[in-house]
Amino acid sequence: MRTISADYIFPISSAPIKNGIVIIDNDGTILDIEELSINHQPSTINHYNGVVCPGFINTHCHLELSYLKGHLSEKAGMTGFIREIMSKRDGFRREEIIAAIAPAEQEMINEGIVAVGDISNDDFTFEQKGKGNLIYHTFLEVFDFTPHNAEKVVSKGKILRELLQRQASNIKHQTSISPHAPYTLSAPLARLISQASEGNILSIHNQESAAENEFFISKSGPMKELYDKAGINTSHFDATGKNSLHYILENLSDFSKLLLVHNTYTSREDLQYANSKQQTTNNKLFWATCPNANLYIENKLPDYNTFIAENARLTIGTDSYASNHALSILSEIKTISNHFPAIELNTLLTWATINGAEFLGLEKSHGTLEKGKRPGLVHISGLDLNTMRLTEKSKAKKI
Repeated sequence: MRTISADYIFPISSAPIKNGIVIIDNDGTILDIEELSINHQPSTINHYNGVVCPGFINTHCHLELSYLKGHLSEKAGMTGFIREIMSKRDGFRREEIIAAIAPAEQEMINEGIVAVGDISNDDFTFEQKGKGNLIYHTFLEVFDFTPHNAEKVVSKGKILRELLQRQASNIKHQTSISPHAPYTLSAPLARLISQASEGNILSIHNQESAAENEFFISKSGPMKELYDKAGINTSHFDATGKNSLHYILENLSDFSKLLLVHNTYTSREDLQYANSKQQTTNNKLFWATCPNANLYIENKLPDYNTFIAENARLTIGTDSYASNHALSILSEIKTISNHFPAIELNTLLTWATINGAEFLGLEKSHGTLEKGKRPGLVHISGLDLNTMRLTEKSKAKKI
């Protein structure tokens, strides 16, 4: 049994506890959480200066792209990023790709991440995931905008799912065959994914660039030029006159929860449309933000105040080393706080913990500090405790 105290304990499920303590058993299960009192012996308490909160949930990562760290240009825009990743990702040997995965996973562990929603296009990460170091839900991403290829790419996703289940047979590992983005999702592919999902959770990149919305509204702009230069036939697609979010929610169905990722150019009207769509179905929508990747690619952040005003369930992801310098949830939180200082720390930690746990179906064991849960503990140091704000010196570490 261990007794851990901090200047503030953030249970997330209730208000922060000043000079609080958490008592855990040897496997990390919480036995009690309360305020420090004279009944507690200082010699038996491990005290941490700063904040202790639940383990972080990274809802969006591309672990298999770890080998691309430092290889892609910053602020090239989404279409520039796509061109560059297409030209460079085939220049690496399988051994190089796999060698970058374990260190990237270890960084997440050190940073207090306990569960990951991870995108896979291939089997590179499967062996590492089978070791059970982190909880993973793997989204086996399938994409092709050409309608007649839909069955072929879904079949590949099913083969990968079977392979992952064999390689991670020693642990409980959740998987979904999932779409990549609206601009790589034909209507037939959306139908097949919906059938293959069997009510499971899905993830899709959404509104990462103005070019994405422009393509769906008018079938023009940089995204259309990218298709043409790549030799991709788009004759089957007609402009919708609406943002890409409408295309996603009109074509995908039969899922329990959908994670919309990035949302850099999502408007208040988009959020209101999504809320109205959500009210007519049993489908729950979650919104993942990856602020450092947004700045890396588009040099732009979503308007978080709008998401808060529309009661959107926000989660936090790190994206990948292809578009980030670190795989750290705290680093993402610091970026949001620097640009939106009015957002309180407890709100940011809610996005980083229980909201992600609810999306991944882990809310009964993770996401909050409550008796009987085993959420993992994170120590955040270097805060300004007077204002309860993060500073440049703030660091996160697994306890």
